[in-house]
Amino acid sequence: MKKIILTLIFTLVIIIAATTAYMYSGAYDVGQMVPHNSITKWMIRTTTHHSINKRLKDIKVPVLNDTAMFVEGFLHYNEMCVMCHGAPGIDPGEMAEGLYPSPPKFYKSNNMPDPDESFWIIKNGIKMTSMPAFGPSHTDKSIWDITAFFLNKMNTMSPEEYQSWVKKYAE
Repeated sequence: MKKIILTLIFTLVIIIAATTAYMYSGAYDVGQMVPHNSITKWMIRTTTHHSINKRLKDIKVPVLNDTAMFVEGFLHYNEMCVMCHGAPGIDPGEMAEGLYPSPPKFYKSNNMPDPDESFWIIKNGIKMTSMPAFGPSHTDKSIWDITAFFLNKMNTMSPEEYQSWVKKYAE
């Protein structure tokens, strides 16, 4: 038994030493231009998925089909989100080209997150991505408006309709 414990301790010390040496070596490229390797991608994806899911249980999704919510959500989305995520007929801005991971283009997606997950991400952001937390600057109602717009309205808009909303509400 003593030999097993010593072996486990020795193994743990070796792992910690090797990890520390790797961290201090500078071998891992943290630049945005080099994608993560498959193990790192898997770890980030798995951690993100489970972290968000753990925090969804207390979120109560309101009815998200109110036109007034769509308009308010549009105003916020058009002001703060288009530059990274784009919109119908509007590609993400130049800044988004250098972001890693690339922000999802929700207006082109058939794989939309659930409303509670969307709300949580918009409110809290995601570390080590370019997704900021809007909770410090927006009320829950405003965040639900954004969620309602991009989940229930934006994907049905044509580029012409989006531009008409820009002219009607945002100018």
